[in-house]
Amino acid sequence: MKQIEVVAAIIRKGDKIFATQRGYGEWKDWWEFPGGKMEAGETPEEALVREIREELSAEISVDEFLCTVEYDYPKFHLKMHCYLCSLVTEALHLNEHEAAKWLTKDELDGVNWLPADVIVVQTIKSRI
Repeated sequence: MKQIEVVAAIIRKGDKIFATQRGYGEWKDWWEFPGGKMEAGETPEEALVREIREELSAEISVDEFLCTVEYDYPKFHLKMHCYLCSLVTEALHLNEHEAAKWLTKDELDGVNWLPADVIVVQTIKSRI
């Protein structure tokens, strides 16, 4: 099975967490934490800063490792490294996603998360 290794940013501002809705592909309209694939030679933190710059035109601070999730999707095995992050710049621009929301911990179950991201939500709810 194909293996994909990615990073995800759990961006926090006050008591809210940033969620994005996919605007493309097989999982269009599902919700996820922003991020993406690591490139050769990058650390997870470097990949996260680059991906958020590309996807959201924003600068972040990678504050703390949260968890690594492994999940078997029908066509690939995903390994996702998740980090708690904060914004360095306030402005966010959706370059790839069709929608975004700032959610409180109590609102996290109110969107249709991608399966691997459901595991991250459970971790957030138990640890933050």
